[in-house]
Amino acid sequence: MSYFSLSPEVIYYIWAVLLILACIGAWLLTLFTMPGNWLIVALAAAFAWFYHSPAVHGLSWWVVLGLVALAGLGEFVEFVAGAAGAAKEGGSRRGMILAIAGAAVGSIAGAIVGVPIPIVGSIVAALGGGAAGAFCGAYLGESWKGEKNHSETLAVSKAALIGRILGTVGKLIVGAAMVAVVSIDALF
Repeated sequence: MSYFSLSPEVIYYIWAVLLILACIGAWLLTLFTMPGNWLIVALAAAFAWFYHSPAVHGLSWWVVLGLVALAGLGEFVEFVAGAAGAAKEGGSRRGMILAIAGAAVGSIAGAIVGVPIPIVGSIVAALGGGAAGAFCGAYLGESWKGEKNHSETLAVSKAALIGRILGTVGKLIVGAAMVAVVSIDALF
């Protein structure tokens, strides 16, 4: 004999809240140059596939399709902002590629360095580390190519830094919208 039982609707809402918390965690991964927005899509698709009950709300497959479009938009914004910054100053392909690699390494290193300051330290350090990595990567790429003088190389590097920050902020905004869409569709 069971003294405690939960209705299917209560169980659904528990899973929906866990989905939202997982989506927030995935969204935070974007700061570390991880595919957090795509993880949100995967989480939403898994939830729609495994927990679709006619007795309760469920997550719509149309919403999952919309999340795919939003994740693609986030990637486009991040790539275009970063590349456009360096390209605007005449950056080479080598400089742009090393800026992207430097941003990835810098984000992870920044997150590790920021650990002593809980939550905020890692987030701010990851963003700053990514920007610094983009700057260093672009500088190394342009110096290695050897076609620009020091001031031109610095201008390309600065543009890569600013582009990286703007791209990450744009991708985070898109990711926040994705979390909001999942929350609204799962809960209401």
